[in-house]
Amino acid sequence: MMIIGCDFHPRFQQIAFVDQETGEYGERRLCHPEEAEQFYRSLVGRQVRIGAEATGNFRWFRQLMQELGHEFVLGDPSAIRAASPRRQKTDKRDARHILNMLVEDRFPAVWQPPVENEDLRQLLLHRCRMVRFRARIKNQLDSMAKNEGLLSKRVWCAMRRKQIEELPVSGWNVERRKDLLFLLEELNKRIEPLDEAVLKAAEENPEARLLMTHPGVGPVVSLFYVLTIGDWQRFPRGKQVASYLGLIPAEESSSDKRRLGHISKQGNTLVRWLLVEAASKAQRYDPSWHRQYLRLSMNKHHGVAKVAIAHKLAVRLYWMLRSGQNYKQVMERGSHAGQSV
Repeated sequence: MMIIGCDFHPRFQQIAFVDQETGEYGERRLCHPEEAEQFYRSLVGRQVRIGAEATGNFRWFRQLMQELGHEFVLGDPSAIRAASPRRQKTDKRDARHILNMLVEDRFPAVWQPPVENEDLRQLLLHRCRMVRFRARIKNQLDSMAKNEGLLSKRVWCAMRRKQIEELPVSGWNVERRKDLLFLLEELNKRIEPLDEAVLKAAEENPEARLLMTHPGVGPVVSLFYVLTIGDWQRFPRGKQVASYLGLIPAEESSSDKRRLGHISKQGNTLVRWLLVEAASKAQRYDPSWHRQYLRLSMNKHHGVAKVAIAHKLAVRLYWMLRSGQNYKQVMERGSHAGQSV
């Protein structure tokens, strides 16, 4: 088997490799994408294992490795760096370090989502970013209305838009309003087919369809949650799911002193944001959640309250997947604490 330690960068990669059969060792710098593709295609027919730090901009490389039949593993960057305490850090040293960890079978591999789900993940990512862009345009229009003295309890509605269109503005404000309304219309046209595609994909996925029975959890939240979690059997407990999504507090405790900070945010940012948004609606249907939400909102901040409910929502969705029960059955069953399947 040939083992390759790869220090991946957007424009190039530094590799260190060893052939366990012949003992051959070498180091190379491969430019992307032509030189790298040529090198890995020359290894077709051989057993190859490639390790790299989890990073971005490597989708094309991962697809190439799957096409060629090479084993490609990603490692936890923080764990890889912690295993190399030296203050000197170069691309060559990083590639050798990854190679050594692979050879010694101590490479901290992380879970990778299946390649066949990549298209759905891109659909959800594109849809969420378009919706965020639309929200920014609505906020600009709402800000323009407030500057002209037009106040409203609701941020946006059909009547609100009509009032903004009838505002007696002058100068460049007229052009600004015209352009923002035009962009809003175009975004609505673009987002509508994306919503239909997400709904269709969620209805075809049994796990996402199950999670959609929970109040506040629609096709976007349920499908993105399922794709991010992957196989729920990877997590023995619901607390590990919350930790995986970055919804637990950072902690720096020592001796008899315990210090808790903000949430760790070590996970998928978009899924965490979607869960926080869904928590606002979900807490209305659970009396205990609603009481906790009100108490935290009054004593601390409504943002803290949303995150706390999002934590509970993430754990409950995990237990729905684990038990195979819908929202009604889970609520009738009661608390999941101490229960197992």
